[in-house]
Amino acid sequence: MDTTRRIILKASMAASTLAVAAGANLLTPTTVFAAWPAKAFEAKKMDVAMNVITGKARPTTSADITVDAPDIAENGAVVSVKVTTTLPKVESMSVYVPVNAFPLSASYILSSQMEASISGRIKMAKTADIIAIVKSNGKLYTAKKAVKVTLGGCGG
Repeated sequence: MDTTRRIILKASMAASTLAVAAGANLLTPTTVFAAWPAKAFEAKKMDVAMNVITGKARPTTSADITVDAPDIAENGAVVSVKVTTTLPKVESMSVYVPVNAFPLSASYILSSQMEASISGRIKMAKTADIIAIVKSNGKLYTAKKAVKVTLGGCGG
């Protein structure tokens, strides 16, 4: 048997195996990931998104939370954000942009063994505050950072 034929046979067997696994729903990520707060991410109003994640309680402003984002974002489609805190026993961290069509940008449930720091890239429709809400020791805390979104990256 020549080498090319063996490669084709191996590839077709691998493809067949993947097709069977996909057909049996063995490759769906929902079986691996935790519960997804769909109502919060689909909410079009800030208060509705917050209520789904945090309940009716309102957060207190805290200097122990740092929202690190650029002062001017040249491209609102990819704004780097990092949220860190020195608060003890952090349970969750969420990032909101109130002017977006869907205000909740990210939400994380953290283990007590994790460092209380999250980072990523979010989309911003226009100039606004990025609001972080942290649940620590059963209480809610917040901090925000104003980010100016420019068109064309002129800084103006």
